[in-house]
Amino acid sequence: MRQTLITNGRIVNEGQSFDGFVVIEGDSIKSIGKGEAPRGDYDETVDATGCLVLPGIIDDHVHFREPGLTHKADMASESRAAAAGGVTSYLDMPNTVPQTTTLEALQDKRDRARRKSLVNYGFFFGATNGNSDLFASLDRHAVPGIKLFMGSSTGNMLVDKYGSLLKVFAEAARLGLPVMAHCEDTDIINRNMEQMKKAYGDDPDVMLHPLIRSEEACFESAALAAALARQFGTRLHIAHVSTGRELALAADNVTLEATVAHLFFSSADYAQKGSLIKCNPAIKRPEDREALRRGIADGTISVVGTDHAPHLLADKQGGAAKATSGMPMVQFSLLTMLELADKGVVTMERLVELMCHNPARLFSISRRGFLRAGYHADIAIVQRGEPWTVGKDIILSKCKWSPMEGHCYDWRVRRTICNGHTVYADGHVIDDTLGQELTFRTDDNTL
Repeated sequence: MRQTLITNGRIVNEGQSFDGFVVIEGDSIKSIGKGEAPRGDYDETVDATGCLVLPGIIDDHVHFREPGLTHKADMASESRAAAAGGVTSYLDMPNTVPQTTTLEALQDKRDRARRKSLVNYGFFFGATNGNSDLFASLDRHAVPGIKLFMGSSTGNMLVDKYGSLLKVFAEAARLGLPVMAHCEDTDIINRNMEQMKKAYGDDPDVMLHPLIRSEEACFESAALAAALARQFGTRLHIAHVSTGRELALAADNVTLEATVAHLFFSSADYAQKGSLIKCNPAIKRPEDREALRRGIADGTISVVGTDHAPHLLADKQGGAAKATSGMPMVQFSLLTMLELADKGVVTMERLVELMCHNPARLFSISRRGFLRAGYHADIAIVQRGEPWTVGKDIILSKCKWSPMEGHCYDWRVRRTICNGHTVYADGHVIDDTLGQELTFRTDDNTL
């Protein structure tokens, strides 16, 4: 089988950083070690001098919009953007058209990805008010878990009946399926929006978005989800926490995700970025951002994802009522986190824990997320160097805009390797292979 040697790089993996090498054979890692590489007749040698060698990023939260919304994004375009960002695996959300709430819709997504996705993929099954009886029919090796919207967001998959929530949490616990929950209280949001419209008109300024989708709306919903998880013993993953108050909900069976956008931006940025950073839940106060940053550093927050959610730029026009919520971030998530590491927010070792190791552990992803012999060769090679500015010409998401446009980075993704194949190198996507469907083990592998 084809052998590739990565040499002279600084490897960051499993809490350690060291100068060493990685040998790839076929689609897997053959060996990893410190110091000089073993002599051999390699088909390719990658000189990683001056670079960090990381496990490929696993983004646990993306919306690639296929099927039904492919005018905004599709699996081919967004997986290419992922590859350019050092992301080798993603978990896609179910609020597409049709929604991924039937076995047939789930299979259709798997079939599409098999034909189109440049990097590895998995798909959440969506909960509704009446489909928890289908959970038992899911192939546990083929799904990471159940996605639950405890708050109306893009796609309106709101589960708002208490009896339905009880069934979702109980059945997921019985089957050992993690529940990933979007937690915002819709009644509170609706009341806040009504008050803002009375005071400011039909489309209040986007700067009021964090007061409409407020701290109270987030915490009350998340606290209910945590209480139900305790009641039934369900493994709960609370998506995109946006307030310091929510950090108190972390527990043995309750893990928290922060997104890159909530870690990088704050409400002070609405003045410049406007609706480009409008998302659900809203980006909130600088104090909340600082609390989230402390949370990723001290282990309260387990995972950093993107909630990558492309929309046409025309859909982003308007204020808190009219502009669509969501932004594309998958291409720039690793670079942004490397910048935060440079600022001392997290160590490089902790960054890898948050973006590689913990997503694999939490969702029991088989043989990925670590640089280990016998694991799939999913690798990101990054380098700090001359500053460069994000321009529209390098944005690979189909929507062709990013809130990071105009931002200056010191880091670059030099190479992304997925299943032993180079899919991105020095500014060029190499799309002569396709990613693999992720496999999820059935053993309990909590953090």
